[in-house]
Amino acid sequence: MHTSLNRAQPYALGLFRAVIGFLFACHGAASLFGVLGGAMGGGSIPAGTWPGWYAAVIQLVGGVLVAVGLGTRAAAFVSSGSMAYAYFKVHQPEALFPLQNGGEASAVFCWAFLLLVFTGPGALALDRLFSSRDGSAREGEGRREQAPAVSV
Repeated sequence: MHTSLNRAQPYALGLFRAVIGFLFACHGAASLFGVLGGAMGGGSIPAGTWPGWYAAVIQLVGGVLVAVGLGTRAAAFVSSGSMAYAYFKVHQPEALFPLQNGGEASAVFCWAFLLLVFTGPGALALDRLFSSRDGSAREGEGRREQAPAVSV
């Protein structure tokens, strides 16, 4: 049982990445373009306003990049940081716990993206198209230099 679960792990991680990225991009699209219910209040955020508009751009661009698996670790790092900022600057001053301050989505996105920083994109990511054929440039698989043998 564990063997088949281990074989499916890259695909489960790839699906997790695609869903989290898609949901994050939806938040950005809603805020920037007023679609899918729009930003808080139903409209879109005026261009250039701090921090909402910049957060929405990070959400849209970072979400799309993570969803398709292109520059996954970098996009997830920036996205995680933006959600940490959102949580501690916007939500946490209202109350201590996410359930009390409305910051559940920010907290979950922050931790989900941080997980992707460390795990990589999983299977079916565009990052794999840009890796070398021998696999040495594949994300998360840097070459390990072996120490030269020392003869005495």
